[in-house]
Amino acid sequence: QVQLVESGGGLVQAGGSLRLSCAASRSIISFNAMGWHRQVPGKQRELVATFTGGGTTNYADSVKGRFTISRDNAKNTVYLQMNSLKPEDTAVYYCRLLRNTITYWGRGTQVTVSS
Repeated sequence: QVQLVESGGGLVQAGGSLRLSCAASRSIISFNAMGWHRQVPGKQRELVATFTGGGTTNYADSVKGRFTISRDNAKNTVYLQMNSLKPEDTAVYYCRLLRNTITYWGRGTQVTVSS
């Protein structure tokens, strides 16, 4: 069992920045995927940025060049640096970890970008 706790969300003006953190209750060294998804009411949850087990990163086209995913294995934490935020980035951001065939989700953190 792995618990994921997100933090760092909030209200920011368009063009601003936020850094999200996802702290895992166990080591994140060995996993199949770990990263961030987001969801707005009435829409499906979508991938934002993720690490694969091989260490490569994947980003949604809508955030490329603006968001950066990183991790600190010693702290069992994954980060999402979000720059040049836009109103359409407003969503609940969820941390996700895939280990073997089991998917773990955090409870989410709200990000609101005002125009």
